[in-house]
Amino acid sequence: MARPSWINDESHPDLEAHMDQLEHFTQAMADGVIDAGELAKQETNLVAAMKAVEGSLSDDQHAKVTRLLAELAAYSVMRILHELELARVQNAVAAK
Repeated sequence: MARPSWINDESHPDLEAHMDQLEHFTQAMADGVIDAGELAKQETNLVAAMKAVEGSLSDDQHAKVTRLLAELAAYSVMRILHELELARVQNAVAAK
């Protein structure tokens, strides 16, 4: 069985299917509000996943995964800010 790709056919990141498999994530997102407890739980899950992988990587693999995580974090922040700006503009136009 082929493993699911991290990238879709249009060469865009495609991790939604992977995230949908995280029950804690889908439960946290269900009400559309992320509270401090849910964020803390996700941080705990992230640290556990990082610890589970980091020790098993060669130096080269570690450098590549570190770059991947940094690029993913940067993309996530930039995407959220972009979507917030789009929503702000749409709300401003709708209010007129």
